[in-house]
Amino acid sequence: MDKKLEFRGGWGVAFIPVVIFLFFCILYFIVFKAFEMYALAMGAFVALMVGAIFVKKGNYDRFWDSVYDGVKEAVPITILLFAIGMFSELIKATNISAGFVWLADSLGVDGGLFTAFTFIAICIISTATGSSIGTMFTCFPIFYPAGVLLGCDPAVLAGAIVSASIFGDNLAPISDTTIISAGTQEYTKKDGFAEVSGCVATRLKYSLVAGTISFFLFWIFGGGGTVGVGASDILAKNMNPITLVMLVPVVVMLIVAIKTRNIYKAITIGIVLGIITGLAFNLLTFDNIISVKDGTPVGFLTDGINSMMAIVTLVISVYGIMGVLNGAGVLEKVTNGILNSKMGKTARGAEIAMMLGISFTTLIFGGVTSASMTTFGKVQNEIGKRVGLHPYRRANLLDGFANSIVLVIPFLSVFVFLGALLTQGYDFVAPLLLTQISSGMIYCMVLFLVLLFSVITGWGRKYEGLEGKAVSNPQD
Repeated sequence: MDKKLEFRGGWGVAFIPVVIFLFFCILYFIVFKAFEMYALAMGAFVALMVGAIFVKKGNYDRFWDSVYDGVKEAVPITILLFAIGMFSELIKATNISAGFVWLADSLGVDGGLFTAFTFIAICIISTATGSSIGTMFTCFPIFYPAGVLLGCDPAVLAGAIVSASIFGDNLAPISDTTIISAGTQEYTKKDGFAEVSGCVATRLKYSLVAGTISFFLFWIFGGGGTVGVGASDILAKNMNPITLVMLVPVVVMLIVAIKTRNIYKAITIGIVLGIITGLAFNLLTFDNIISVKDGTPVGFLTDGINSMMAIVTLVISVYGIMGVLNGAGVLEKVTNGILNSKMGKTARGAEIAMMLGISFTTLIFGGVTSASMTTFGKVQNEIGKRVGLHPYRRANLLDGFANSIVLVIPFLSVFVFLGALLTQGYDFVAPLLLTQISSGMIYCMVLFLVLLFSVITGWGRKYEGLEGKAVSNPQD
C-alpha cells in the first residue's frame, strides 16, 4: 500500500490548496466580476505550488506525484471537451437563435407568452450548444430588449433567459458539466465511468418535468410589463427562419448519442452533418470552417478547441488538487465521515448527503459548476458506490443539484451577476438588481424541488447490478 502524503500540521493542512483556489474564485467572480475560467485555473496552479510548501520533509516528490495521479483521471474528460467544443462552435456559427426570433414574430406572441416562448427557445439553443454562459451572451441582446418592449416583466424575462441557459448546461451531452458529472462516477461491477449518453437519457425526465412546470409559470408571471415602441425593429434585425434547419444535425447528434451510447460517434456525425447542412443552406462558408485571418487561425474547428482551453486547464488543475487530497487520505476521511453518519446508512440518506455536499461546494465556488462538480464528484462517487447507487443516478444528482437552487443565491452566483450585467445599457428599462435576477430564475427553483422529490420518494433511483446494469433493487 502506498504511503500517505503527509503535511506539517496534520492532514487538515491538505485543504490549503482548496482554500487558496476558493479565494481566487471569490476574487475574480465576485470582487473583480471577471468571468474567465483561465483565471481560476491560474489560481488552482498557484494553490498547488503554495500547498507543496507545507508538506513534511521527504514528501515533496510525493506531493507532485499525487498531483499527476489526479491529472491522469482528467484525461478522458479533457479529450471529450475538445471534441464537443467544435460541435458547439459550429452551432453558434450558424446563429440558430435567429430562427427562434423569426418563429416568435410569426406566432405574434408577447407579454407572458413571449417570456415562456423565450424560455423554451433558449432551452433548445443551450442544449444545442452545451454552453450556459455562451448562450446568455448570445441570447440576452436579442430576446431581452425585444421582450421588455413586448410587455414582458423584465425580472422574470431575464430569469427565463438565465434559467434556460442553465437547462442546457445540465442536460446537453456536449456540456462540460454533463461530461464532468459522468466522468467522475465509476462503475463497481465493470470497468470505466458512466457513459455521457446514458446519463442524458436517464436525466431527461427530471429536466422535462421541471421545464414543463417552469414554462407555465413563466407564462403566468412573465407578463405585466408595458408594451413599448421598437420591439418589431429589434426582432426584424435578428430574424432568419433558415437557421432552424440546423436543428436537424442537433437532433441527429442527440439520437445517435442516446442510441449508441458513444458520444464521440455522435459528435462526429453531428459535425459532418452540420457542415453539410450549413453549406447547403448558405449558413456557412468554407472560411467559417477553417481559414486564416491576419495570420490568425479562424473557423469553428479552431474556435472550438480555443473555446475549451480555459475549461480544460481548469479541470486539469482542479483534478490536481483532488489528487493531493486523495494522496493525503482526506477524501477517504470525508467519505467515511458521511457514511458513518446517520445519513450514510440508507440510499436516501446518502442522496441527501450528496445534495447538501454538491450544493455547498457550488455555493462556496461562486456557482462555478464545472469546478464544484470536479471537486465534490470524487466524494459523491465514493458515497454512491458504498450504497450501490448506479453511476447514472450519482451523476444526475451531482449535475442536477449543482445547476439548481444554489445558482439562485444573489451575491454568490456567477449566473446572477452575469444576468444583471447583461440587462445594462438600455434606455427604456433600468438595469436589474441581483435580487431581481435571482427571483426570476424559476426553472432552477423548480428543478431543485423535482430532484428533492426524487430523492425523498425514490423516483428514478437505480442501483448497479451485474455488469453495470441499472436495476431497481440493490440485491438484483
